[in-house]
Parts: sequence; C-alpha cells; structure tokens
Amino acid sequence: MMSAFSGIQGQPKAVKLLSRALSTGRLAHAYLFTGPEGVGKATTARAVAAFLFCEAERKTAPCGHCAGCLQFASDNHPDFLLIRPQGATIKIDQIRALKKALAFPPLEAERRVILVEDVHTMRRETGNSLLKMLEEPPPDNLLILIASASEPMLPTILSRCQVIPFFPLPVGLAADILLRLDPHLQRDEALDLAGLTDGCPGRARSLDTDGVPAMRNEILEALLAPAAGEAEAMENALALAARAAELKDGLPSLLDLLRIFFQEVMVASLTGSRPKGEACTAAGHIDRARERWNLTQLSDSIKSIDYAEKALGRNCNRALVCEVLFLNLFAADAG
Repeated sequence: MMSAFSGIQGQPKAVKLLSRALSTGRLAHAYLFTGPEGVGKATTARAVAAFLFCEAERKTAPCGHCAGCLQFASDNHPDFLLIRPQGATIKIDQIRALKKALAFPPLEAERRVILVEDVHTMRRETGNSLLKMLEEPPPDNLLILIASASEPMLPTILSRCQVIPFFPLPVGLAADILLRLDPHLQRDEALDLAGLTDGCPGRARSLDTDGVPAMRNEILEALLAPAAGEAEAMENALALAARAAELKDGLPSLLDLLRIFFQEVMVASLTGSRPKGEACTAAGHIDRARERWNLTQLSDSIKSIDYAEKALGRNCNRALVCEVLFLNLFAADAG
C-alpha cells in the first residue's frame, strides 16, 4: 500500500484500488465513493488530491514541502475545486459553473481535482447536467464524487464512474481514531460514541462536538430519577425541551440516540439481558430503565420520538416539537 494513504484506516479495499491506480498512473476519469457518512470518503479523496498535486518525483506519498503540497495544505490550491450542497441540495447552477471552469486547462498542476460532496442530494435536472460532463470528460481533470447513498442517484451516473465502496469501521477501531483526535476523550466515551454511530468516526466527532451524548445522558438521568409530582415532572420536561431545541443541527442526532436507547431497553426487557460488547450504549441506564418501564411505556416513548422526527421533517416549530416530545416522555414514565 502507498504511504499516501497511511492516515486512512479501516478501508483496505478502497486504499488498495487507489494505490494501484496512482502507482501505475491509470486513474479513472471519475470515481464515486459511496458509504455512510463519517467513514473517510472525503479524507481519502483529499489524500488522492494531495498525491497528485505534489511536485516531487518518484514519490509514494506527498513530500509536504513543495509548492503544490503547501498550497493544498493551506486550502489554497487553484486546481482543487470543492462543490458542496447549497442548502439541502447541489444546485444546477453549481454544475453549470463547474462546466465553465473545466473548459480551461489546469492552472498549475498536471491534473485538476474536483471533489463533489453529497451528490445523492442532486435533483434529476442537476444529475442530468452532471451526466453530460461525465459522458464527455474534459482532459486533465479528475472528478471524485461522494455519496452516502447510491439509491437516489441516476443509474447512468453510476455507470460512468468507477464506484469504490466505503464501509463502517469496527467499533474498537473507530474509538481508537476518536481518542487520537481528542486526547481529552475517555475510552468508554469513545466506545459509546463509536457504537452509537455504527463505527463512523466522522459522525461520532460531530456528535461529541455538539454535546449530544451529554445531553442524552442528562435526559435519561431526569427520566430515571425518583418519581416526582406532576408539576415537577412538567417543569423538568419543559426545561429539557428548551435546551434540546437549542441544539439546532444536533437535535436530529439527539432523537436518534434516544430512540436507540429505548429500543435497546426494549430488547433487554424481552431477552432478559442487556446488549453486550463494545457497541453497548448507556449500559447503566439500560439496567435501571428495564426495571422501571414496561413494554407499553417503551413503545409509547419510541412512537413519541418518531412523531417528533416527522414533525421536524415538516419544518414544524422546533421549540413546540420539543415541548410535546418531552411532555410525552415524562407522561410515559408516569404511566
């Protein structure tokens, strides 16, 4: 394996394919990296770009010292183009602007690298515009498309690219990566985050940064505290709802974690034992919860979370959605 990919872990197939292509000089004109969010697709794409922009000869990895390496490291290389969704989707105007840019040769490097993230968000019209570019690839350009799902994409786009799949990492490896990236993180916290995100360290980092796991634990502690009177329970519910609404982008992740927790408690109640192994989440809370809540209460809580997610998807008022959710969760506990 080329040392250019020494920082890529848990993706041996992708590294092998790209190492061979770079070492032989037989790169495809377009690649499509598919796989869940946060498993290294963008990091790998940037590793390819770094190798191509390096001006050293007979290299197995970027030298890190030449003009090309320094420009790319500072996000200032004129031949690296990054396309990201504007809002929820990649717009057709972005693809049209890209076509105009590709009509000219690379400015400094032998090959221009274009990284297009979240291509699965494109609408059909935008996808057709991109397809025309793939059907008539401009010379001296490498397109790397990234998608977390391939199903919504045009089959013709898939057929015009070399598809390289990326996979979730083993939970232990994902936790090791998190610990290297954040030395203040405890191993049990890293394992918890890695398990909650199914071995996707990129997603786990964003959860940790947003404070979502800590908020989940606080909610569980409040729900599992000794039974309070109706007035106190309502006060706790509204206070937690206000704080959850402030998470903004982290709120969907919080709802995911809460659903996972209630599902694991339900499994533990049905089987008589809680989940085991590194991926087990909030184990202490699970033990307490299965002694406190019956299957009907657990089912009601999961339904409340599902309803809240659907309401958020319809752009309902975030604060109101959270208030209804937490009042329902505390009501299920009282029931």
